[in-house]
Amino acid sequence: MNHLSHRSLRFFASASLVAIATSPAQASAQELWEEGFVDDQEIIVTGEKEGYVAISSAGLKTATPLVDTPQTVSVVTREQLDDQALQDIGDILRYTPGASIGQGEGNRDQITIRGQNTTADFFVDGIRDDVQYFRPLYNIERVEIHKGPNAMIFGRGGGGGIINRVTKSPIADRQFGEATASVDSFGAFYLSGDLNLPVADSAAFRLNGLYEEFNNHRNFYDGRRIAVNPTFGAELDDNNRILLSYEYVDDDRAVDRGNPAELRAAGDACSFADPCGPLTGYRDTLFGQPGTNRTTLQAHIVKLRVEHDFSDELSFSSTTQYGDYDKLYRNVYPVDARSNDIRLTPAVDSVTLDGYVDTTDRENFITQGNLLWTGETGALGHSLLLGYEIGQQQSANARRDILFAASNDDQIVIPLTDPIAVPAFTFPAFSRSTVSDLKFLSLYVQDQISIGDHFDIIGGVRFDRFDLDVNDIQNGLLLSRTDEKFSPRFGAIYKPQENVSFYASYAKSFLPRSGDQFLTLSPSDANLAPETFENYEIGVKYDLTSGLSLTAALFRLDRDDQSILLDNQGNSTLSGSRTEGVEFQLVGKLTDQLQINAGYSYLDGQQRNAASVGGQDLRLFQVPEHMISLWTKYDFTDQFAAGVGVTHQSSQFATNDNTVRIPAFTRVDAALYYDVSEQIQLQLNVENLFDETYYPSVHNNDNISTGEPLNARFTVKFGF
Repeated sequence: MNHLSHRSLRFFASASLVAIATSPAQASAQELWEEGFVDDQEIIVTGEKEGYVAISSAGLKTATPLVDTPQTVSVVTREQLDDQALQDIGDILRYTPGASIGQGEGNRDQITIRGQNTTADFFVDGIRDDVQYFRPLYNIERVEIHKGPNAMIFGRGGGGGIINRVTKSPIADRQFGEATASVDSFGAFYLSGDLNLPVADSAAFRLNGLYEEFNNHRNFYDGRRIAVNPTFGAELDDNNRILLSYEYVDDDRAVDRGNPAELRAAGDACSFADPCGPLTGYRDTLFGQPGTNRTTLQAHIVKLRVEHDFSDELSFSSTTQYGDYDKLYRNVYPVDARSNDIRLTPAVDSVTLDGYVDTTDRENFITQGNLLWTGETGALGHSLLLGYEIGQQQSANARRDILFAASNDDQIVIPLTDPIAVPAFTFPAFSRSTVSDLKFLSLYVQDQISIGDHFDIIGGVRFDRFDLDVNDIQNGLLLSRTDEKFSPRFGAIYKPQENVSFYASYAKSFLPRSGDQFLTLSPSDANLAPETFENYEIGVKYDLTSGLSLTAALFRLDRDDQSILLDNQGNSTLSGSRTEGVEFQLVGKLTDQLQINAGYSYLDGQQRNAASVGGQDLRLFQVPEHMISLWTKYDFTDQFAAGVGVTHQSSQFATNDNTVRIPAFTRVDAALYYDVSEQIQLQLNVENLFDETYYPSVHNNDNISTGEPLNARFTVKFGF
């Protein structure tokens, strides 16, 4: 190890440090800290802190500690992912203040952060990952949730926040591996492996793989996912390093869009004054067609990163990523015909169905470069970042509507039974067929200025050019849109002592009129300016000990020029929103035996300039006013530990019309851990310990997911 430089193992000794610390066959994070490794790619400074605390993030693209970052960032480490047996992004957000999950129509990750709903604000190692799918966590070292607008660093979108997954990296100085097998009460199981092999003194190969099969409490639900991620990293000499990785994901699962809202007689519609709740008594019922309700994804993702040090003060890094995605989404689902189709007059004991099949082929090519200089000008210290991002994203999307033979229509009313009996149907006609070509160029500059020992100023601006061409084959239209926007960011930090920061920040982002997925444009949207987001935030970060961190923030987030969907008939208006709130989070070790991750958020999300009801502004949809989360783990001995978790969400509205209210809930989880030996670990996670009836996510007024009842997951880990 001594013959390698301070920088030489960036790829190999950073992103995987938490896994190293928790695997019995590997070294502790403390040992690696003593070696002095710092990772600029993953932007994590590794050190004494291990467990649930992360020290840094990708929020500034420089090796800046979280305590000196003027923004709220929640980080879930590999150890916490493993302790809670978290498998998906949705599982993580249940324990993240200020963020909640959407149903995503049963085929994708969809999130709401600080009142802003998105399907595209996802990144992996700082590179955009915006295709609609469920992202696996098998090869992830930590997950970062960056709150507030993030265009300065991450580009368009990100109005309420973004999620960045940091992947595991090869480690050059040791060989290790881990195999995991897990099964739950419903028969769902997964097998995963993590193997690290040094191939030279300064090169290593790492392989992560996953096979899992899905099941849950819902009738006819099944599926499977396969993923593999080989990665090679090498130090070419003292000043040059490369990292090359490939990931393949093959996901095939049933689509479940949940239950409709409660069914009322004609003339007794859901309303703002008298909102409906979810339909009860059908917790396990699939409101669709087994076999037809299906989504598949095949993804091939190749990434190359190159680093070069010109000197100790000046370095350059470049990352290029190519992704090819092929997705199919086919579904039959419940709708509310009372408000959107006067041709149908359903009775209380009936349900209305609709459906379509949607295909998307996408190719993403993105390259990003960063030149970083650290130095001094007189009494001022600087971390000056100059960067660029160039990319092209090409998409082909088609949709075919369903046709029910009995109604000769794309909707049909059927009796409410269990199981649902879906009449004969076909998907004969295209309702949408588009080809889109997006080209974008970004240039950005940011300087972190230290003024003495107690003051830091961070300022930057990003320029984005966004060129979108859409061939609307279905309607015979060729549409285009070009946007050029500047996105500023400013922060001021006062540090009365090294482990405490008081900060104030301002940031601005934009979202092109084509929306999250830029698949199509309408002639009217093509003439509208992008939506804008402005965030004002003040906060404090306090590292109470080397392993315990407290953060608190007060913020206001304004969104303008948003196209608001007012009702199920597709009526919309240009509007905006304001979310004001406060967030608290305490993460780390309270004692040597007790770890904690506790959070609370209060969000007041209001629509602005939209139609009010009864003189009251409508609330933003899928934004619980109060969210509370607590996860603790206590080590009774070196071999035995236990954990308990509690999540609470207050009620929320399903859509912007505020006519369907999802009730509040509190869920309790628990876990037991036993180390049979240094190589074998046993783990039991119990979810929904008290069998709470709850509704964890929605998509609209009639796609409401039901929560799983009491269930358990048993996991065995083998280290070698």
